[in-house]
Amino acid sequence: MSGIEFEGEEFVDWRGRKVTPEKHGGARAASFACVVEVLENVVFLANASNFVQYFIKSMHYPVADASNMVTNFMGTSFLLTIVGGFISDSFLTRFTTFIISCTVELLGLMLLTIQAHRKSLQPAMNETPSNSQAAVLYTGLYAMAIGVGGIKASLPAHGADQLDHTNQRRISAFFNWFFFSLCAGGFISSTVMVWIEENKGWRWSFVISIIVLSVAFFIFAIGFPIYKYKRPAGSPITRIFKVFASAIRNRKASSVDHQNGNSVKKISNKYRFLNKALVDDTTSLADVEETKTFIGLLPIFASTILMNCCLAQLQTFSVQQGSIMNKKIKNFEIPTQSLTVIPLTVMLSSIPAYEFLNSYINKNSKIHKPLARIGLGLALASASMGVAAAVEVKRREAAENGYLISVFWLSWQYLLLGVSDMLTLGGMLEFFYSEAPSRMRSLCTALAWCSTSMGYFFSSVLVSIANSASGHKWLGGKDLNNDRLELFYTLLCVLNFLNFFNYVFWAKRY
Repeated sequence: MSGIEFEGEEFVDWRGRKVTPEKHGGARAASFACVVEVLENVVFLANASNFVQYFIKSMHYPVADASNMVTNFMGTSFLLTIVGGFISDSFLTRFTTFIISCTVELLGLMLLTIQAHRKSLQPAMNETPSNSQAAVLYTGLYAMAIGVGGIKASLPAHGADQLDHTNQRRISAFFNWFFFSLCAGGFISSTVMVWIEENKGWRWSFVISIIVLSVAFFIFAIGFPIYKYKRPAGSPITRIFKVFASAIRNRKASSVDHQNGNSVKKISNKYRFLNKALVDDTTSLADVEETKTFIGLLPIFASTILMNCCLAQLQTFSVQQGSIMNKKIKNFEIPTQSLTVIPLTVMLSSIPAYEFLNSYINKNSKIHKPLARIGLGLALASASMGVAAAVEVKRREAAENGYLISVFWLSWQYLLLGVSDMLTLGGMLEFFYSEAPSRMRSLCTALAWCSTSMGYFFSSVLVSIANSASGHKWLGGKDLNNDRLELFYTLLCVLNFLNFFNYVFWAKRY
């Protein structure tokens, strides 16, 4: 099943004229999105994955507060993709949405850079930031979040728009390579940017981030003559509410099986109560089918949230674990954040291999199905938390006996969660874009990022609940050696195991 198409759907060039396949769109135009995503993800992950240390060491926030600040920042960034998707479907082209969002993110980075360079904007030693210092920090931080939300909503949809939508294999390949670009950006962030932050300081990191994001902005902008642009189709949220309101208003009307005057006579059997919206002449069959499709995506979206709650731990507790483990190989000290290189290397090599083998695999094989890939990713998320709990038990026992185990023990949870993220996020991006109605592809694609957002927010909620229920014995202290992090990981393992069966239930009924 592919996304619902509507009569009158039209792509135009930058002058508003009808596009020609020879001049506009295609793989060349789509490749701009992949190149830009490498650079954009370098900036986002270089900052997001290391903010916890910045907040603790430079801004002097307590560990728990710093962890929640990071998860809230990342959660807000991904949640705002819904706003970015809504705007680019309703009012602006995806190109324009990207340009505005990238500008806002650059302004946020500049503000954080000024704070990192000015001692007067930083707290004194062993003191938390003043109100004015915190205001500067949060303004820069959430300007970045707004920019990230708009970019991640518009960029993948803009790239896929450049391709022929009748060729699902080409769309699938694009999202595989787009995820490859995500991983490439993560790899650079985990190596080059982490080294800069560890050895040159945050001031240099922010400056380089500004330069890299400016290059991304320039590369994306110069492709404007060859892009295809999807004209905004008005508010999809308004259409959905209109369908529900009409269906409720006409709930006592007789069943509607077709709509006169519409070229499409057949009405799907799903959510038949919405068919009563067609009693009103102001509600079209396209609006009803669009609403049904969007509702059908929501259980799949909801079933992926808990996996992203596990992913949040890599930016918080896993970083804290690594900071009190043995990070040395001879005279070289490994930054904990660089452990993500292990799963990223696996992903960077597996995606080209997958694409190469695709031409030799039966086209009907379930390996091609995004729902199957998502399911496997959710299963790996549960396994990763089980492994993480076992590693934390080993780490605490070693600490109690007066020695440190190698930080490489954390690589197992990084690897399993990294592969889980590859399967789940990559599958969601393809699934939501391909299944989405053509008038709301940005909004539906944003569901993949919104799932990540909900996971990060839910992580903060779970941490608070675990602390409250355990009397602050699990995660409430400033020293992980006195906490019970392994019990929190075990809780996540059990919850994800149950969630996997919930996902299977909904996926089989889609």
